[in-house]
Amino acid sequence: MDLGLQGRVVLVVGGTGFIGRAVVERLRGEGATAIAASRSVEDGVPIDARDAGSVTAGVEGVVAQHGRLDGLVVAAAPSARTLDASRHADPEQVLDAVDAKAMSFLRLANAVLPVMTASGFGRIVGVSGQNAFLTGNVTGSVRNAALIIAAANLADSVAGSGVTVNTVNPGIVAASPRSAVEVGRPGESSPAQIADLVAFLVSPLAGAISGESIAVGHRVRGVTSM
Repeated sequence: MDLGLQGRVVLVVGGTGFIGRAVVERLRGEGATAIAASRSVEDGVPIDARDAGSVTAGVEGVVAQHGRLDGLVVAAAPSARTLDASRHADPEQVLDAVDAKAMSFLRLANAVLPVMTASGFGRIVGVSGQNAFLTGNVTGSVRNAALIIAAANLADSVAGSGVTVNTVNPGIVAASPRSAVEVGRPGESSPAQIADLVAFLVSPLAGAISGESIAVGHRVRGVTSM
């Protein structure tokens, strides 16, 4: 299926990470100009998503070089495995994690929205996580839920503009994923599977989908979301 991404310019923040690299490769395979961004990157744009000045400079640089910006994918956040489980309810760790994930997403989205709304087209996709729907780790739950809620609010704020905002929610990310039935918890998903969904959501084909939070690797077994 042709996703209609030929010639589109997509900024992938966190594009050097486990998920981000797969997204960049998938988009380039569809003919898009996929630009990897991170705090340290050789083939791409340096952006520190926790620094508003760095975000502004990075986005402005991409637009100046390419004359357009059609998509933003935010996969920049420390892995849940790097969080200190013994401090999962420590307000300082929670605040730091929310800034690193949800607020970074919000800074980046706010920076690109004026460009996208002016052109009448844009796709924003944030990578959250199924921890948002689970108790047991305050840090993991809050940082992911905050991203999802921020994205839904932004989606409503630009409804009808040609710009969409969505989130994807992997469970455990693994090179050789197992299903939720096999592992008895959130299903595992590979970076390539996540990239397939992201590529669709940044494409023109996903134009009617906005404000959605979509699980990858099957939703957590036994948990419903209204």
